[in-house]
Amino acid sequence: MNMFSPFLTLDCSCDEALQWSSQNLMKSGLRVMRTFDLHTARHALKDCPCPHHGTSACDCQMLVLLVYGEALEPVTLILHGNDGQTWLSIADTPNQKTNIKTVAAIKNALEGKLPARISNRA
Repeated sequence: MNMFSPFLTLDCSCDEALQWSSQNLMKSGLRVMRTFDLHTARHALKDCPCPHHGTSACDCQMLVLLVYGEALEPVTLILHGNDGQTWLSIADTPNQKTNIKTVAAIKNALEGKLPARISNRA
């Protein structure tokens, strides 16, 4: 079982990757709902050092999206970025199995459709 292995690595910020991926997923007929934003969560904390950089001025970002296809259950898409790169992963755990059709639709909507300013390092 591969819980959070990236299937796509992009040379862009997490916010750029969010905008690009959301647009492409919606164009493919998938519905997207953001459920977590690390920047928003960190605002509630007075002192939250970054575990990656160890400074409060880090550029780390994590976004969690629920992506709905034809199945009733969504697929969880995780965008994790820092240092100008973003990794896209699909959650697949014993508690949250993925719908194969929805996963295929997500990958089809994103892989191979990279604009010039966003490149794939896979």
